[in-house]
Amino acid sequence: MTWLGSWESFVKVVEAGSMAAAARRLDCTRAQVSKQIGELERAFGVRLFERSTRKLSLTPSGEVFHQHALRALEAIQSTEVAVRNMGDAPHGVLRVSASITFGRMYIAPLLPQIVARYPELNCELVLTDQLVDLVDDNIDLALRLTKAPPEDAVARKLVHMKRVICGTPAYFAAHGEPRTPHELALHPCFSYMLADENRVWRLVDRNGEEISIPVSSKFHFNNIDCILAAVLAGHGLAMLPTYLCGPELARGTLKSIFDDLEPVSSMGRYLYACYTPSRVRVPKVRAFLAELENLFDPVPPWDR
Repeated sequence: MTWLGSWESFVKVVEAGSMAAAARRLDCTRAQVSKQIGELERAFGVRLFERSTRKLSLTPSGEVFHQHALRALEAIQSTEVAVRNMGDAPHGVLRVSASITFGRMYIAPLLPQIVARYPELNCELVLTDQLVDLVDDNIDLALRLTKAPPEDAVARKLVHMKRVICGTPAYFAAHGEPRTPHELALHPCFSYMLADENRVWRLVDRNGEEISIPVSSKFHFNNIDCILAAVLAGHGLAMLPTYLCGPELARGTLKSIFDDLEPVSSMGRYLYACYTPSRVRVPKVRAFLAELENLFDPVPPWDR
């Protein structure tokens, strides 16, 4: 398929905004990219880009070609993945994405087990709190805590991710334990990330009524491990997932409050396994899903 490289170069030029930037992404020269775009324009008999000294912009013909090129290249990649991974036994490279803390605690320990069970399988775990692109980042399966799984992917609900409001017994002894949810506003309360919506804690009672409490603290983190450390050091309270603070609750180093209320997170209540439709029947993905189901069912490890 001699045309494939030219189509990929065209898409990269659109994404990067210039031929020079696209060449850097493709690890080639600007002249090579320019030649490929020129060959495409001669083959179609139309101009695909309007060129100026400041930027490139798509022509109407270029916009139509861009839409079709994206679909065609995605179909080719899906076909390659499906063909490469056919067979009864899991094999090849399995790329999994997960958030940094959750992946470190619960997914990384699975990898030695799964490669021991399937000798022809290699695993790569990509830990990031940023949203990955399943196609562009070549991810076989992404674990996402989200309210809205991607519409263009298969999303399998894995486990309910419970949260609690907690602090140390020493903190409560020194500063008092809030008697009502609204008294949380009188205490330093740490929230994940720095989004404005996380400065208001929302709690739902058993009747479905929601309580909103504005919270604050003198310092903030975009890392959940740092929040846990701050709470354990006695600097305040936090709304934490039990997968992280469950061991501390069991040891008594943390104490939860308002257990009759459910904390509401902008990240949703469930962990999903997300993967593209082309990977539904791929043995390595099916094998990893089975490992996840064994891990979380009937009770996740942090609740045992």
